[in-house]
Amino acid sequence: MAVYTDVSASDLDGFLRTYDIGGLTALKGIAEGVENSNFLLGTTAGTYILTLYEKRVAAGDLPFFVALLEHLAAKGLTCPQPVPNRAGAALGTLCGRPAAIMTFLDGVWIADPQPIHCGALGAVLAQLHLAVANFPMGRPNPLSVAGWHGLLAQAGARADTVVPGLAAEAAAALADIEARWPVGLPMGVIHADLFPDNVFFLGDRLSGLIDFYFACTDSFAYDLSICLNAWCFDADHRFDPARGRALMEGYAAVRPLNPAEAAALPVLARGSALRFMLTRLVDWLNVPPGALVKPKDPREYLAKLRFHVGVEDSRIYGLPG
Repeated sequence: MAVYTDVSASDLDGFLRTYDIGGLTALKGIAEGVENSNFLLGTTAGTYILTLYEKRVAAGDLPFFVALLEHLAAKGLTCPQPVPNRAGAALGTLCGRPAAIMTFLDGVWIADPQPIHCGALGAVLAQLHLAVANFPMGRPNPLSVAGWHGLLAQAGARADTVVPGLAAEAAAALADIEARWPVGLPMGVIHADLFPDNVFFLGDRLSGLIDFYFACTDSFAYDLSICLNAWCFDADHRFDPARGRALMEGYAAVRPLNPAEAAALPVLARGSALRFMLTRLVDWLNVPPGALVKPKDPREYLAKLRFHVGVEDSRIYGLPG
């Protein structure tokens, strides 16, 4: 989440008049994240999230995201639900951008996840993967291996201003990962961005998942590797075996990995580390002037990539058995 587009009171007033959620009482920009313009919206009927879709979110993909949220809620997962306007539409236009109002979820995200949080996340991730079995829609992953070449090209030689030699190191990592990338793994719609700030807790109980705007069709084990990188390293970017074991055991208790998935985890983890390092690098080098956004440091994911390069046996991640 972030704020790239300012919304005036008059613009918002006209937009809200198309809904049955009362009048405006508060609007506050949300600075976390890097993809869309997000606001905490208060009305006389309650609290909501207002999102204006920008950057990597294509307007043509929005019906897919809306349908996915509705499908997952019907399967018992707690995630934001689109609030329809008076015409029954989940999507509208505000300040020249596609926009939606979503229900507000109670809970807070955990800045320093512990094993108990990682275990809960693993179980819910597996539930999500089972829940999409009969979801009829799909969306190609624009940020899978083929898309990483474009990101590396966007950064170009400027990558070396962030870390000396980074452009060559990233190019070599991409070539190696691409040569090893697994095919034929179980696939379906994945979240693809399930970082701690997209998971809410009430105490130690996981209370909801948010921000599905990277959701796409890809391998379930790749989604798990994204969570491994996002949840199982400490503040100094060192892998924490206890968190890894909790994540893997939580996932396997609901959906055990098959042998091919388990064997592929090291290269998938390298790939997901490279993917987030590259997108963070491009964002770091291209923050729009005046945007209320906090770009994330790509060096965190460079450290994680370097860790996974040395892993050959998936059991180091804490896989049960």
